[in-house]
Amino acid sequence: MSRRSRRGRHHGVADTSHQRQVSYRNLKNPLLRQPAFSQDRLEAIHDTALRVIQELGIKVLNDEARRYYKQAGASVDEESQMVKIDRALVTSALESAPSEFVLHGRSPKFDVSMGGDNVAFVSVGGAPHISDLDHGKRPATLEDTRNIIKLCEHFDVIHLQSPNVESQDIPVHLRHYRTTESQLSLSQKPFFIFARGSGQVEDAFAMTRIAYGLSQEEFEARPCCYTVINTNSPRQLDIPMCQGIIDFARSGQVSVITPFTLAGAMAPVTMPGALVLQHAEALAGIVLSQIVRPGAPVIYGSFTSNVDMKSGSPAFGTPEFVQAAFGAGQLARHIKLPWRGSAATASNAPDEQAVYEYLMSAWGSILGGVNMMVHAAGWLEGGLTGSMEKLILDIEMLQIFAEIFNPLNSDDAELAYEAIASVEPGSHFFGCEHTLERYQTAFYEPLVSDWSNFGQWTDSGSKTATQRANGIWKKILQEYEAPALDAARLEELAEFIERRSAEGGAAVA
Repeated sequence: MSRRSRRGRHHGVADTSHQRQVSYRNLKNPLLRQPAFSQDRLEAIHDTALRVIQELGIKVLNDEARRYYKQAGASVDEESQMVKIDRALVTSALESAPSEFVLHGRSPKFDVSMGGDNVAFVSVGGAPHISDLDHGKRPATLEDTRNIIKLCEHFDVIHLQSPNVESQDIPVHLRHYRTTESQLSLSQKPFFIFARGSGQVEDAFAMTRIAYGLSQEEFEARPCCYTVINTNSPRQLDIPMCQGIIDFARSGQVSVITPFTLAGAMAPVTMPGALVLQHAEALAGIVLSQIVRPGAPVIYGSFTSNVDMKSGSPAFGTPEFVQAAFGAGQLARHIKLPWRGSAATASNAPDEQAVYEYLMSAWGSILGGVNMMVHAAGWLEGGLTGSMEKLILDIEMLQIFAEIFNPLNSDDAELAYEAIASVEPGSHFFGCEHTLERYQTAFYEPLVSDWSNFGQWTDSGSKTATQRANGIWKKILQEYEAPALDAARLEELAEFIERRSAEGGAAVA
């Protein structure tokens, strides 16, 4: 259990004897799951998706992937690159894919369980830009990438590292060295690796084995990193995404297979139709992972929403996004796999729109039974920007979700009969013994919210929540200390990066 101050910090303060003792490391969601469909309609969606991949097929651009499919019994047309997967092959793949597994951190206390009622939160991923109140929006740099890694390591309500923002100041053929080294040296949590060709993936795997002190065999038996595989909707798997599934499955690491199905654009305009396409594409990727290595850990991903039919722009936090999340969660449970959802917004600033779209998206994922909620902190502008202030604001909301997950203690003392009896009608409970015994630890203490009255707030500078968030992230970075990593391993990582960079790095496939 970590001691946390009123600002949610892990580091010691002068007197922690009366602070709440909380830990958000291992979260389980006790809330009832919200279905989108009756059981017969759910089965109809699954059946229609099976028809799509068996009768219409998926275009697979990767030669090695088509060979895998063909060897497993799928129908492959090399001229058109279309692959048709029969139901028996899908059934076999779903039987071998694990319904629950553990993503291992550098230290066991950072291990993350996937599947079942387990919930893991992940920050913004893949944004090319960064923004903050001081400097506005700009291309992200390695320093920005490292700063978000530090913030995600600091808060235990963020369970996995993510691709956060892209380090635009480093060429792509060298970028994976610096971003992977940053995750390994600044964090002990399971982390992300881009699937940008076998060369880059193998480099990152080699660096992981160095930092974790693992042999090849130990690495393959111990999932500790993951990638996200996005299909090219509609009905296409491209070369690097297929290769990513193959490379991660071969090494026993985790693929989060996530179609990006926007209703009305890359998917049918109806949400059930979009979910059929999402399900078909996800099943095709899951099958490939299990053909390569039966039992390889894989996560059923979804990112189904709608577009603005006037402009074609993606929309998030909409009623349709929430309904699709409920349906995606049902489909993941139907095939007994962990489910990745998201918390997203199309807002261009960390404003009121960002908050209500985020919360609608997040509640859709949580009530849908999400196991891995991606883009859960810092996502802005439809994923084009990572916001430092929004990351802090979102962490406040994630901590509130974590508190909601905590079951209420309802023993006799908590029912407070004696306290009620001790207080005269029309009086108050501030000074009664029951309150005095509990008041210092009774309630959640906010990270960002200011509960002072208007006069006190004005005297303190009239700061908005966004302005307060700006001060919080700066203070955390100023005080941040990286977790210890053996000096010999750090040196070996540095030598590996220097050697591979001198050899030309690894091109994007």
